[in-house]
Amino acid sequence: MITLDSLNNLLAELNRNTFFGLKVSDILYSLIVFLFFIIIKNFLINFFTKKFFVFFNFNKKNEEFAKNVYGPLNLLVVGLAIFLASTFLTENEKVSEFIYKINVSIFTIVTFWFLSQIIKPFFSKVKAIEQILTKDLIEWITNFLKILVFILGFCAVLELWGIRVGPIIAGLGLLGVAVALGAQDLFKNLISGVLVLIEKRFKKGDVIIVEDTIEGSVEKIGFRSTAIRKFDKSLCFIPNNQFAEKAVTNITKISNRRINWIIGLEYKSTTKQLKTICNDIENKIISRTKNFSVNEATPVIVKIFEFSDSSINILVRCFTKTNDYNQLLEAKNELAVDIKEIVEKRGGAFAFPSQSIYVEKN
Repeated sequence: MITLDSLNNLLAELNRNTFFGLKVSDILYSLIVFLFFIIIKNFLINFFTKKFFVFFNFNKKNEEFAKNVYGPLNLLVVGLAIFLASTFLTENEKVSEFIYKINVSIFTIVTFWFLSQIIKPFFSKVKAIEQILTKDLIEWITNFLKILVFILGFCAVLELWGIRVGPIIAGLGLLGVAVALGAQDLFKNLISGVLVLIEKRFKKGDVIIVEDTIEGSVEKIGFRSTAIRKFDKSLCFIPNNQFAEKAVTNITKISNRRINWIIGLEYKSTTKQLKTICNDIENKIISRTKNFSVNEATPVIVKIFEFSDSSINILVRCFTKTNDYNQLLEAKNELAVDIKEIVEKRGGAFAFPSQSIYVEKN
């Protein structure tokens, strides 16, 4: 049975024994403190997370924020555990100095890591920014600030360990000049991407047409290129300088989708038939108020357009009330059926390319 005297003798023996110049008893006390903090680590992380929710006025269901700050808080608790445990290890100056550098490095990393994680939540709380900048540009700025904070934190840690950052930065500056000369296309793409976001030419989710290049939906606007999902569901990456050099049509920004058809009727159609068919088609479009917009800005045009090689062409031009592609197809389908019925009702017929051959008799 362990008595008080035997326990005192054990403690005295531990105080006499040393390991790397440190009392074994102090090492045990440090381990006990460290393990205690590791055991209550999750409790402390939840406590600090709740405090940050209150500070930033976030909803408790904001899982993204909780996930982002979990890493820094986890390292913070470990840093606190090491810091408090190291208070028992002060007899050996070299060990004490080494542990001090570790403690300061951990808290420096935690500080910069946490700053990088709260940049995006901070921007989301400032509503005025969203009215000035697009979401894609805000995402660019937050990513740039994260990279900047990471670089500053890395430099701060190097300085703590006696590594001078100034000469390294100077060397990188000279290297950067050389790289810049050989990476002009990269900077062209970067600047073009910034201009796209500042001028709000398009944003994520918009359907665009790049002249003689591609048509599809924008999935991501990156620093160098933009990811566009084509209608066959393949993903294509377009260098950003293409948007500066070629015309870009933003289909999503169209207020009204246009229908522009050339309908060919046979030459045997009478003048009365042509006039009646044109009037009937125009009246049918005007009557379909659910599908078509009819006003000065979006007029209906149904006129005889030209005499082609094998048909008399009628121009049918009108505008739908929607910019949705599926609804456009539905409106075009109904209009096509209406035109077919009108032409048949008036005794006309659609022309098709044909040639007549005349044979002369000698």
